[in-house]
Amino acid sequence: MRHFRLLVVGNGISAYGSYLNMVALNVFIYEVTDSALAAGIFMAVRLLTSVVSGFVSGRLVSAYDRKRLMVGADLTQCAAMIALLIAPDGGRAGLLYVLAVVTGFCSTLSGVALRSSIPEIVGGELRLRANSLLATGRSLAMIAGFASAGVVVAQLGYVAAISLDAATFAVSACVLLSLPIRTRAEREEADERGEGEAGGAEAAPEKAVKGAAGEGVGALLLLRAAPVLALMIALRAADGLGSSSHNVALPVYSSDLDPSHPATFVSQFWATWAIGNIVMQQLCGRWAGRGGRQGPGERAFAVGACVMSAAFIVVFAGLPTYVAVVAALVAGMADGLTEIAYVTRLQAAPDEQRGRLFGLSASVENTGFGLGMLVSGALLDRFSPFQVVGLLHGSAIVLCFGMFVALVRQGRRPEPPPVARTAAQDPPHRTSNDPVERESEAR
Repeated sequence: MRHFRLLVVGNGISAYGSYLNMVALNVFIYEVTDSALAAGIFMAVRLLTSVVSGFVSGRLVSAYDRKRLMVGADLTQCAAMIALLIAPDGGRAGLLYVLAVVTGFCSTLSGVALRSSIPEIVGGELRLRANSLLATGRSLAMIAGFASAGVVVAQLGYVAAISLDAATFAVSACVLLSLPIRTRAEREEADERGEGEAGGAEAAPEKAVKGAAGEGVGALLLLRAAPVLALMIALRAADGLGSSSHNVALPVYSSDLDPSHPATFVSQFWATWAIGNIVMQQLCGRWAGRGGRQGPGERAFAVGACVMSAAFIVVFAGLPTYVAVVAALVAGMADGLTEIAYVTRLQAAPDEQRGRLFGLSASVENTGFGLGMLVSGALLDRFSPFQVVGLLHGSAIVLCFGMFVALVRQGRRPEPPPVARTAAQDPPHRTSNDPVERESEAR
């Protein structure tokens, strides 16, 4: 955990650069091109790259050293930022779209590699605590990045903001290089699990995986044997739809509340949401230290997702401000719970399967969020923010409730009665030649 805490600091620094990047580059491209369409295309290219790169990332982190992949992703983003700074003014517009591809791919690759590596870095029994620390670091980085972006750009300019962004990725790469951590299981252990647990039915698809499409098929084949994981990933896609709706509707709703100060409610909402998110992540981390608990579990994930969507709907219901702020706090806490429960559950998969699962998850979440952005933007032209958020988050609530019912029914399913055995049916006792096995049998 000592090494992992240093990794969390480095990851938080690079996350700060990413959130600063999201604000600074979106404004920068608008000033360079003087076109809102160009800014929208930039965001679409980055999101589409993230969707496609999820499958590619799953293949890469399953085949190559994850620490090197994370270092390479950070250094590539750093080099891309520097290239943008030194490029002539006439060539910056085209280079910005290249930068959208680079940042979309590298951020997805780094996230998939890091999440799939946590059980190998800290051990499976500490992964819940590690996930809590990592999520807290990224939440603090999000607050700092969004809060300082306007000040940095206004006071220091775009060159300083992009330079600071490049420096954060360089620092993260240096921290990773300095840490003596192992990010994947030993090859011998992976081979044994591949032959034993994965079995012949999964070994053949593994050999047949070719490219991003093949990797997606391989991940889907894994989910056939784990329907609960499939439900959780599908629910994350629904959460992406709902999250996009409140992200798009929030500026509109805030402007309707106070046209003279449209940013007031937006700031209150995100600050309160972040506080709830961090508090829940810390509670999960402390809860993990008692009794060796491995995670909140699938039922907690379903309940948390349901509460989160319901709280977001309440925020846009036109109730008094203090009620909306309390609802934002509840939404942040529920969001923190579902994030920890989801990531910890996926990390329970064997190491050779973990990368593909996280890659598929990244693609599904980004697809849901991107589709939701389009749907929400179109619906807000005809319907109120409350109706749009209620529709998309309401759909997520229905899926959450269905998943919870399925989990409860699965838990109540009666087990078959034990078969009575006789002495004649019992296999003859075999004495092992291994002294360790003999001692275990004696116990």
